[in-house]
Amino acid sequence: MDNWDEIRTAYQVAKMGTVSGAADILGVHHATVIRHIDALEGRLGVKLFQRHARGYTPTEAGEDLFRVAQTTDDQFSQLKGRIKGQGAGVGGELIVTSLVQLSPLIVPVLKGFQEEHPDVIVRFLTGERLFRLEYGEAHVAIRAGSPPEQPDNVVQPFFRQQVTLFAAKSYVEKHGMPKDEADYVNHRFVGQDDIDSRAPFYRWMRDNIPRNNVTFRSEDPRANEQAILDGAGIGFMAYWEWQQNPNVVKVCDPKDDWSSNIWIVTHVDLHRTPKVQTFLKYLKLQAKDWR
Repeated sequence: MDNWDEIRTAYQVAKMGTVSGAADILGVHHATVIRHIDALEGRLGVKLFQRHARGYTPTEAGEDLFRVAQTTDDQFSQLKGRIKGQGAGVGGELIVTSLVQLSPLIVPVLKGFQEEHPDVIVRFLTGERLFRLEYGEAHVAIRAGSPPEQPDNVVQPFFRQQVTLFAAKSYVEKHGMPKDEADYVNHRFVGQDDIDSRAPFYRWMRDNIPRNNVTFRSEDPRANEQAILDGAGIGFMAYWEWQQNPNVVKVCDPKDDWSSNIWIVTHVDLHRTPKVQTFLKYLKLQAKDWR
């Protein structure tokens, strides 16, 4: 590709969703934006956008171009800062992705980091799919389970998340505390609607708790947590969630295979940029007491 101006124009159109918005960001006339898009689509031989009354929506090809251009634009911004001797500057978008269950831990960290670096725009992604760092979909990923194996990723251990069974005090007052595992058949449980969940503790629940005893089921971890807090049944929570909820009691000690490792993942191309390094340092400092 020999014309970065056209690619940058397409990137801003995809980002802003309108020709006028891209023109304002780029400081050009809207006709220039349209000319760049038409020329780029003609050169590639594929439509990058669907035009409609509300603006421009990227096609699949446009989404691919957007991801690559986003990474490139970020790298150019970092290079510009280093050349100008401003390598310690932290600004622009910071994109972090994690499991939605970790939001109560991660969101306060992002807020605190933004307070220290007010030029940062935070984007926090918690979708079910794995966001691809090599396409610039995120700067930092926080993931659970086995260590990610993509060759261009930098993987660092973060913390080990202990998980066990908990119940609200209101549940215990109404139904009592299980005497032992054999007594679980006399209790109500909160669990996943999908019996094939990959989480090791939910696999244990599938194999050891009668399905009819799982009386509250949801695929949304936030809904399951709220159900436990409201006394709907016994369910799995992380220790850090327990520490934040004084009205919850521990039902049993954790089993070794219920815990999971949490990893910090970055892409090698962006790992040493000032923004990412500054955030990683701040994140690890804030997380030093997490279990």
